[in-house]
Amino acid sequence: MDYTEIIKARHSVRRYTDKKIEGETLEELNGIIDLCNRESGLNIQLYLDEPEAFSGRMAKYGRFHNVRNYLVLAGKRTKDFDEKCGYYGEKIVLEAQRLGLNTCWVALTYNKSKRKTDLASDEKVMIVIAIGYGENQGVPHKSKPLEELYRVKGEAPEWFLQGVRMAQLAPTSINQQKFLFTLEGNTVKATAGLAFYSKLDLGIVKYHFEIGAAGADWQWG
Repeated sequence: MDYTEIIKARHSVRRYTDKKIEGETLEELNGIIDLCNRESGLNIQLYLDEPEAFSGRMAKYGRFHNVRNYLVLAGKRTKDFDEKCGYYGEKIVLEAQRLGLNTCWVALTYNKSKRKTDLASDEKVMIVIAIGYGENQGVPHKSKPLEELYRVKGEAPEWFLQGVRMAQLAPTSINQQKFLFTLEGNTVKATAGLAFYSKLDLGIVKYHFEIGAAGADWQWG
């Protein structure tokens, strides 16, 4: 399965089985997390068999069930902190999908006071991601029409459209899709609208765009 197929197959999952993440799957997942931390300078942490963060009223409000594993996306509050969390968090999410796991980005509907963390004094938590073996594979979310997600003078090349198509399938906060891609020559710009978590979303959609536009001659502007 290539990564465009992984993107199409991956949907948010809120209900999980008791199956543990272990063996080669856990080894690969930890390797991916370590790689992302080295590349990004973030402090992404995985917590296993820890149900407390998804206990209580907030988790029930979010319709979560049996979440016992989660990723904490944290690090130093730099200018691009939000975007990096989105980019590298989604990189882990898609690798988790490849490994047969399911995931869900979670901003508010969990118990922050019971969330586990091991942070330095100058680090903060951005968001968490529920992870495990889902009771189901989730369902596709509704998307804006492709034409609302990009601007191009003249005819858009196929590689650019394929990048936007993959971004169209990306998870965003409350499915708001507050982003826009523009193309000038071979330079692509991605901008975030004014919305809750839109800079985090920007990192997610940029990673998806890179997968869709892979192999073409282009650069970020």
